[in-house]
Amino acid sequence: MNDQEMINCQDPALQMHRLIAIMKRLRAPHGCPWDAEQTHKSLICNMIEEAYEAVDAIKSDDTAQMREELGDVLLQVVFHAEIASESNRFTFEDIAKEVSDKLVRRHPHVFGSSNAATTEAVLTQWDNIKKQEKGAEAKPYLHGTGKGLPALMRAWKLQKKAAKVGFDWPDADGAWQKVREELAECEEIVSSSNHDAHLEEELGDLMMAVVNFCRLKGFDPEVVMESANNKFERRFGMMEKLLSQGGGSLVDADLETMEQYWQKAKEAE
Repeated sequence: MNDQEMINCQDPALQMHRLIAIMKRLRAPHGCPWDAEQTHKSLICNMIEEAYEAVDAIKSDDTAQMREELGDVLLQVVFHAEIASESNRFTFEDIAKEVSDKLVRRHPHVFGSSNAATTEAVLTQWDNIKKQEKGAEAKPYLHGTGKGLPALMRAWKLQKKAAKVGFDWPDADGAWQKVREELAECEEIVSSSNHDAHLEEELGDLMMAVVNFCRLKGFDPEVVMESANNKFERRFGMMEKLLSQGGGSLVDADLETMEQYWQKAKEAE
């Protein structure tokens, strides 16, 4: 089967090969100018955006949207593989082989003779194998944890990993007291005459403490924040609608008026 036949192929078993062939054609001479100009770094934002859109589709439990968005994530992997293959760094097949080998290696209870009958045992085994592979025993315990993740998600992962070796509050009450302590430190700085110097650092400590409290209460801080974002967007939209119904607009309304309609939006929920 030549390249053009593969691009037009509808055989379900060959769709991965088809996608790779399409991307190769897009990057080739006389292909797509935009695709040809892209680099690993220029695609970073695309990778992040597609991943978040896939997460949103999963949360919505929308089958069609999930299929589409997961395809967009897969496209990013194929895109990076094609760029890398052009300079003989690696191919899509190299990526697939490496992750397949890793899955077999880290699941000896499935593909070998290890015995890990519970989720906890599996995760402990996974961590131990990972340490052996990466030589992590010669590096700091938290080295590389959550690297590249958004800060909120990374804070959660750092704290979760630290907790595995006992660096944790006995319960959520201690974590809540830490939130109050950090808030008091922020308030003290804000009330001082020169509060900008250390406020950013203290706000970071406060946010870290809130993430820790969320973790100990069993809440994923990313989910908590996303819920708050959605609520804010929903209420702001209702405020805008009520303003319009009252003959006003966001552009013309002052803060006091918007606050009044904000309260009405809350009551309307």
